[in-house]
Amino acid sequence: MQQTNDDIRFMRLALEEAQLAYEADEVPVGCIVACRGQIVGRGHNLTETLSDVTAHAEMQAITAAMQTLGSKYLPDCTLYVTVEPCAMCAGAIGWAQVGRVVYGAADAKRGYSVFAPKVLHPKCKVQSGLLEEDCADLMTQFFKNKRK
Repeated sequence: MQQTNDDIRFMRLALEEAQLAYEADEVPVGCIVACRGQIVGRGHNLTETLSDVTAHAEMQAITAAMQTLGSKYLPDCTLYVTVEPCAMCAGAIGWAQVGRVVYGAADAKRGYSVFAPKVLHPKCKVQSGLLEEDCADLMTQFFKNKRK
C-alpha cells in the first residue's frame, strides 16, 4: 500500500502525541484518527496519569473520534499509531470498524499480530512501518532511561 503525504503528516502528529506521553513519563505511544483528511480524534497513553490500564493512546483517540463524529463506527477513518496496537486496542479498532490502520514500529512482544491477528474488522486495511525508525527510537529511548 502506497503512503501519501497525508499519511506522513498524520503519523508525525501521532509522534507529537507520543512525545507528550514521553514527557509525562508515560509509555510514548501516540495516535491520530483522521477522516476525509481531517483529524477527528487524538490521544496518547494515559495509563499512569489515570491509573487505568485501558487508557492507551488508541482508546483515547477512538473515543474522541466517535464523539466528534457522533458515531460508534469509523469505517471511513484511518487510525495512525506510533506502535503496533496491542490485542485490546486492536479489538476496539475492530469493534469500531475502523477502515484503515497505519502504524510505525512493530511490537513483537505485545502486538496484536502476535496474539490476535484476526481481531480487526475484515475490511480493515493495515499498513506498517511508516516512520518506523522515529517511532521505535522514541520507545527505545524511553525504556533506556527507565533502566538507568
